[in-house]
Amino acid sequence: MTQARIEIIGAGVAGLCCARLFAARNCQVVLRAASNGIDHGCCSWWAGGMLAPWCELESTELLVATLGLESTAFWKQYTSAVISRGSLVIAHRRDHPDLQQFASKTRHYRTIESEQLGELEPELADRFHAGLFFDSECHLDPRVALKALLEQLKSLPNVSLELSDAISAEELAQPTLHDWRVDCRGLAARDNLSDLRGVRGEMLLLHAQDVALSRPVRLLHPRYPIYVVPRADNVYMVGATMLESDDRGDVTVRSIMELLSAAYALHPGFAEATVLELGADARPAFTDNLPRLRRRGRTLYVNGLFRHGFLCGPAMAQRAVALALDNKTDDEVVDENHD
Repeated sequence: MTQARIEIIGAGVAGLCCARLFAARNCQVVLRAASNGIDHGCCSWWAGGMLAPWCELESTELLVATLGLESTAFWKQYTSAVISRGSLVIAHRRDHPDLQQFASKTRHYRTIESEQLGELEPELADRFHAGLFFDSECHLDPRVALKALLEQLKSLPNVSLELSDAISAEELAQPTLHDWRVDCRGLAARDNLSDLRGVRGEMLLLHAQDVALSRPVRLLHPRYPIYVVPRADNVYMVGATMLESDDRGDVTVRSIMELLSAAYALHPGFAEATVLELGADARPAFTDNLPRLRRRGRTLYVNGLFRHGFLCGPAMAQRAVALALDNKTDDEVVDENHD
């Protein structure tokens, strides 16, 4: 049987996951991107890396949780970057109604009080008296995970990489010379996906020698809700903002102040932290903030991952493989005529 020839455009989380799964089906894969893989110019570089399908139900639909469970299995299979310590949601005593509301919208957690909180995160027990523990959730360092995928792809004989080679609009307008083209360009695909919009996210990367947190922590706050995700060597990613904007410029002073104030409210040890990076990017999203798989001729668009790139990207890649190779569709993510 002749191997299917697959051209993948984009080397962010969606593109790399698609390349890995098509390669696993013994396809001849060409991965093309304007960047040299995962770097500062890629939206995935600034991701938090929380694999938290049940927490995300607070603000999204069950579909995201379903995709998230499937994606978590992918990350565990293809990388060693997954850390399985659950995730924690907490609030100050005055904000406990927010914690109760969060609980009412989510699943698969257990309510904890000071003693249990102290067992999980001893440094938070004196400041917080209740929380929600989602013990089945995980997290990873996005940069480590994607670099691992890229190294795997480089070693596979049926994969060729054409990186740091900008692809012109004129070329993209022409039919692919392969059996399928899989477009994973994120917000850049607005030239063909007119209903795609940008949602700006901003983050800080801090080195906090005086902080010891072992799992992602979400602090509910009426003005400055944040999440803090631990990485190696006392490094923490702090993120929060979601702005209706496709501006990919630098982080604003206001956002820096809000993020740092909220981080200090979570743990005073962040006052002595050093700032390693400030980052912002515009994440691609459709109107309902749910991902889409669209087919136009022999081109498949995997897009609209919003802030769920690592949570939904691998599962969406699997659906792209199923549509291209097995003619199977998932009506929950395919929203246009695929004939």
